[in-house]
Amino acid sequence: MKEYRHIVRIAGTDIEGSKKLVYGLAEIKGLGVSFANAIVNMIKLNPNLRIGELTGEQVALIEDAINNPAKYNISVWLYNQRKELYTGKDIHLIGSDLELKEKMNIELMKSIKCWKGVRHSLGLKVRGQRTRTTGRKGRAVGVKKREVAVKK
Repeated sequence: MKEYRHIVRIAGTDIEGSKKLVYGLAEIKGLGVSFANAIVNMIKLNPNLRIGELTGEQVALIEDAINNPAKYNISVWLYNQRKELYTGKDIHLIGSDLELKEKMNIELMKSIKCWKGVRHSLGLKVRGQRTRTTGRKGRAVGVKKREVAVKK
């Protein structure tokens, strides 16, 4: 009988053992369902397998595929950093590396004062959404609070 684990740690993320393989892998920051499905297909694992049923070798194989997707012929269009700014290579980042890279990209946009950088620095919507009625922070605008009469 196989050993079942309730929590499995893959790529620095704790994943619940009862989840199916693809959806469990998609919980890792930087991996979506499509990328997780590509990994499972390339290393020829059963997608209906539960995370808790994985062996140690299978977990190591999955981590290697996440860290080196080119080695397993995973399509480049699934990567989250295509033609990276400084090296020009296609890379796929996960976890804290992805968060750090996002912050660095936003800081670059702010420093060169491009439109997206200006919007980020002002705390406004960046991608052309409406701002007249949505995205407000703080008090309601145009509504006057009723004053309570003080009895003497």
